[in-house]
Amino acid sequence: MAATLPLLFGALAACSYGSDKKSDDDTKATTAPSGSATAAKLSADEVKIGYFPNLTHATALVGLKEGFFQQELGDTKIKEATFNAGPAEIEALNAGAIDIGWIGPSPSINGYTKSGGTSLKIISGSASGGVKLVVNPKKIKTLADVKGKKIATPQLGNTQDVALLNWIKTQGWKVDAQSGKGDVSVVRTDNKITPDAYKNGSIDGAWVPEPTASKLVSEGAKVLLDENTLWPNNQFVITNVIVSQKFLSAHPDVVEAVLRGSVKTNAWIKANSDKAKADANSELERLTQKALPAAVLDPAWKSIQVLDDPLAATAKSEAEHAVSAGLLKAPKLDGIYDLTLLNKVLKAQGQPAVDAAGLGTQ
Repeated sequence: MAATLPLLFGALAACSYGSDKKSDDDTKATTAPSGSATAAKLSADEVKIGYFPNLTHATALVGLKEGFFQQELGDTKIKEATFNAGPAEIEALNAGAIDIGWIGPSPSINGYTKSGGTSLKIISGSASGGVKLVVNPKKIKTLADVKGKKIATPQLGNTQDVALLNWIKTQGWKVDAQSGKGDVSVVRTDNKITPDAYKNGSIDGAWVPEPTASKLVSEGAKVLLDENTLWPNNQFVITNVIVSQKFLSAHPDVVEAVLRGSVKTNAWIKANSDKAKADANSELERLTQKALPAAVLDPAWKSIQVLDDPLAATAKSEAEHAVSAGLLKAPKLDGIYDLTLLNKVLKAQGQPAVDAAGLGTQ
C-alpha cells in the first residue's frame, strides 16, 4: 500500500478549483506598513508564506489583503507564494521556498510521515467544513439511491475521496478503493472538470469541497449530504497552518507573529463576514483572473467556518479512515502538532487553549 501514499495525502486535489492560474506558484513581496503594530524587530527579515487561491484558505486571503499579518510582523517582509495543489506546497516547504503554509490535513500528514517526522509541524487550524455530497435530483432522491450510481471525488485517496469511501462503508456497501468499482462507482475527477462531467451526465453526483459543490448546485444539482453532519459538533478540519521545523526552531518570534495575525484575521472575518467575503473574492480574482459569481460565492462562503482550533481529533480520524479503506498503512503521527505558540497567543487574548489530541506539544 505504500505506493498509494503520495496519492492519498497528495492534496485537496486541484485546489485552485477551476483556476486559470498560469503557474503553480506566484510570489509577491509585501513590505511593512507605516505605523506597524510590532515595534521590536523580529529575528527574520523575511517570512515566506504559502497558500491556495481557494475559499477554504480565507484566513490567508483576507489576512494578507487587510494587512493583519504585516501589522504583527512589523519590519519583517512577507513573500507570498500560491499553489494549486498540496504536493507542490509541501515540496516548497521542504526546499525552503516557503516557511509557513495554509494547507489541507492530508498533505500535512503525508509531508510529516514521508519525512519521518522531521519536515513540518501543524501549528494552528484555519477552517472547517465546506464539503458536500451534491447529486442529480432526477437520479438520486435519497441517500439509499446513491447505491449503483457514479459519484465523483477530486482524486484517488484525497481527503474527500477518503470521506466518501468511509461513508460508503458505513452504509454496508462495498467498493474497491483503488479502482473505485463496486456498489457505488467512485469516479476520480479533477474539480476543474467536475461541473462539465455533471452537465454531460458522466457522473450522477460528487463529494467535493467548495466552491465546486456550489458550482454544481448552480447547474441544477442538489445538496444531499453536508459532511459537517457526520462529525462531532459539525466540525472537521479542512485547512491547517503548517511551518517548517527548521524555521520554527530558528524564528519562533516570527511564527508567533504570524499566528497572532491568523487569530486576529479569524476574529475579524467572523465580525465582518460580508466584507471578508468580498475581500476573499477580490483576492481570488487577482490570483486566478476569475471572481466567483454570487450564486456560487454566497452559499460556499456560508458553509466554511474559520477557526483557530486545528481539530486534531478529526485529522486523526481522517487518517484512520484512510487506513480502514485500505489506502494507507497506519501513519505515525506522534508529534505532528506543536500548538505551544498558538496557545500562548490564545491565552494572551483570554481564549481557551486548543488540544492536539495526544499528537503533539500543547
